[in-house]
Amino acid sequence: MKNDRKKDFDREAATWDEEPRRVKLAHDVADTLMRTIKLTPVMDALDYGCGTGLVTLCLRPHVRTITGADSSKGMIAVLQEKVKKQKLKNVRAQLVDFELGERVTGKFHLIVSSMTLHHVCDPAVLFGEFHALLQPGGYLCIADLDTEDGSFHGDNTGVLHFGFDRAHVKELFKKAGFCGIEDATAAVVAKPVDKNGERQFAVFLITGRRR
Repeated sequence: MKNDRKKDFDREAATWDEEPRRVKLAHDVADTLMRTIKLTPVMDALDYGCGTGLVTLCLRPHVRTITGADSSKGMIAVLQEKVKKQKLKNVRAQLVDFELGERVTGKFHLIVSSMTLHHVCDPAVLFGEFHALLQPGGYLCIADLDTEDGSFHGDNTGVLHFGFDRAHVKELFKKAGFCGIEDATAAVVAKPVDKNGERQFAVFLITGRRR
């Protein structure tokens, strides 16, 4: 399932940004994050599961450096092309597959991961990795769907969680060693799911600080 899903992302990468709903969600997540956490020009940030870099490039002007990491070669290639065309000096792209034992290099003041957690087999293990990658006092920001019935994606290949209960995610933050944990609704996404029309899906942003 994991390999099939990765191939899907590689195929979808070239047209990923053509979906307005997807672009708006990235901007909503970035805007909510910046209202919650004061970003500064001395911060080094990581966008884990960055895709084509939609969130990455929203945050880029507000930090010193930002690394976009993803397990899809296609997605990383699109981000690299954006960086090249826009001559962005403070953005780097890194191909990393956490579930193959690969790890992001560097230490960060901020880690964001948007709409990635539902593809991760064991979020608790990933949170431990994030904790290790953060500088003391650094922030972790996770955006994903509130619990839903599996209708959001349509094709659920590679979707390991149908959203999350916010209280459960906040407990994962706590167990991984984070404090000051807060949650907010970053976006509400309206999507057609069946012949009865659109449904609304809430996307949360949960933030915490490494002790």
